[in-house]
Amino acid sequence: MEKTSQSRRTFITSLTLLITSGGLLLRYLVPRSPEKRRELVRVGGEAIPMNGALVYRQERVLLMRNSGGVSALSLVCTHLGCTVMVTDGDISCPCHGSRFDRQGRVLQGPATAPLRRLVLEERNGVITVYAA
Repeated sequence: MEKTSQSRRTFITSLTLLITSGGLLLRYLVPRSPEKRRELVRVGGEAIPMNGALVYRQERVLLMRNSGGVSALSLVCTHLGCTVMVTDGDISCPCHGSRFDRQGRVLQGPATAPLRRLVLEERNGVITVYAA
């Protein structure tokens, strides 16, 4: 049997590594186009009462206003993804009993992570909340 040279195999391996490396290099050198953020809620700023909240169950968003300004929390429980309920005192998960304070911090488990803060933008008196 004739012994074949390894040069063909070496060439194909080198070519494959070169193409893969070039693709990875291109991925990190070419800037990404800015992603369009998905808008969840848009509301007039005056609609949120001082020390009060607006709940958007369909979008799973909680908007709150206090002396520090307006903030937005996700209504998705960090334990298993149930939609939490908002009451006067706290925020609670009806599925497994987790409780959160008005800043989204865990008061009672089984959830261990706080509720996710959502990105909001205020322009000309209109508040827009975006998915993270």
